[in-house]
Amino acid sequence: MDKELKFAVIGGGSWATAIVKMLTENLNEVGWYMRSIYAVEHLKRQQHNPNYLSSVEFNLEQLRLTNDINEAVEYADYLIFAIPSAFLHTELKKLTSSLENKVIFSAIKGIVPETGLIVGEHFHDVYNIPFNNIGVITGPCHAEEVALERLSYLTIASNDEAKAEIMAEKLSSEYIKCKVSDDIIGTEYAAVLKNIYSVAAGIAHGLGYGDNFQSVLMSNAIREMKRFIKKIHKMKRNINDSAYLGDLLVTGYSIFSRNRMFGNMIGKGYTVKSAQMEMNMVAEGYYAAKTAYELDATSSTRTPIIDAVHDILYENKNPKKIFKKLADKLD
Repeated sequence: MDKELKFAVIGGGSWATAIVKMLTENLNEVGWYMRSIYAVEHLKRQQHNPNYLSSVEFNLEQLRLTNDINEAVEYADYLIFAIPSAFLHTELKKLTSSLENKVIFSAIKGIVPETGLIVGEHFHDVYNIPFNNIGVITGPCHAEEVALERLSYLTIASNDEAKAEIMAEKLSSEYIKCKVSDDIIGTEYAAVLKNIYSVAAGIAHGLGYGDNFQSVLMSNAIREMKRFIKKIHKMKRNINDSAYLGDLLVTGYSIFSRNRMFGNMIGKGYTVKSAQMEMNMVAEGYYAAKTAYELDATSSTRTPIIDAVHDILYENKNPKKIFKKLADKLD
């Protein structure tokens, strides 16, 4: 029966493009909503996304392209959202079609600014989507390596194991390995937090800290992540699994990491605004740092790295001085 299910991706960025590529390995047709009519028309003519992962060439017969989000929602049974969390609220305001009975998978690694919720909780609280119809797609996996068909790993989380298995099957291929998890809250928070820690890694690099410091920073980051997630959602989990530690490491160290790139600019002396203007992709860690800091203020969890990133990005404090203080708190 699951072979009859229809899938659509909501988003036009690099991660959305990578997910469409993965799905086309297994499906005859994939719905794809891109906000830009220019991008849709370019794809129809040139068979590739003009702005992201342009080396990936698509078979147009497999794509159901649209710049109308309602058309994509009406088409699909499974909807994969892969747009920056800062723009999710605006995109969803365009909806006139119902999300009732739709299965929603979030590939968004951020917090919705308007509600301060992770994406799964946002769909549950605002759109009344049952948690059994909500899932998360997380790494460790970079879109750029998917484009190159380098061996990559995904974790698919859902309260409903059958739905997670269906999604895992549709995304798996010779170069994509998938595992399923029931820790939908923990994996999504981990995907949010690792972006903040990646910004921290970038700031450290921009300030001139070396590999020795970075290793200690990442070691402290995974322990801080464990404390934070345990406070938010207590359940049995191994924080050293790929969905947590693996995703943190690839985002903190990779040259493809937009959050590390953003942090590196801040460490080198860019203002937040100038760094954002120079990048053509959204650094989710910027938005996540504010919400995570505010959540932490109510839970009293010890989070010196999150605090440091927040103070640099939102309190305009000197990165060099903040990281000198942070270094004394790490062990």
